[in-house]
Amino acid sequence: MKLDFECDQGSAARAALGLIVLKADETIESEYRPLFDLEGVTLHHTRIESAPEVTPETLMQMKAQLTGSAALLPGETPLDVVAYACTSGATIIGSEAVAAAVNKVHPTAEVTNPARAVLAALDHLEVSRVGVVSPYVAEVSEAVCTLLETGGFDPVTVGSFDQAEEAVVARISLNSVEQAICSVGENPEVEAVFASCTNLRTLNVIEACEDRLGKPVISSNLALAWHMMTLAGLPTAGKGPGRLFNA
Repeated sequence: MKLDFECDQGSAARAALGLIVLKADETIESEYRPLFDLEGVTLHHTRIESAPEVTPETLMQMKAQLTGSAALLPGETPLDVVAYACTSGATIIGSEAVAAAVNKVHPTAEVTNPARAVLAALDHLEVSRVGVVSPYVAEVSEAVCTLLETGGFDPVTVGSFDQAEEAVVARISLNSVEQAICSVGENPEVEAVFASCTNLRTLNVIEACEDRLGKPVISSNLALAWHMMTLAGLPTAGKGPGRLFNA
């Protein structure tokens, strides 16, 4: 028996989003499940090959793979926003190059990444002097600081876990992250703290850190989620933790 059916807009009545996740990333998808549990919004995931160690050389290797990874996202309904979820990778490759690679297969999509998103988030918060928490080795941490400086922000204090291995970064405890953010943020010259890396667990300590410091705290995952929603024309107030979503 052949059954009759009709079609509607599908599950993405309000917005269809795409997320390119590093093979080595064990964190961002679990942090994003509650954030993007929004009626009429779909978040599609794909993966990109990534090295287990983070260096400028391994990060640049992803540039040639971006278009192919983006092509694995559904294309039947045009995506409103596609995000490449790697702070250090986007910093090394460059936001314009990331967007060009993604737009080859999703030409109408807005394209963002944590490097672009954090600059937009800091501008939105109207701060200029930033404390940075980095899990990276010195070369990569320095590149993130240069990104901030080029964007018009002053990384006045930088603290790093000095790790190259993604598997280690994903297992840094929430308590260690909270203590690191507060240690960097206690400098009175720091107006806001940025915790870099999508593989670093942060969302569950954002508000505790803000309460302790009395100043905004953002992370790569927080800034990227906020920017994706903003670019898709979705409301952000109350949709995530911290001052970025609730100020």
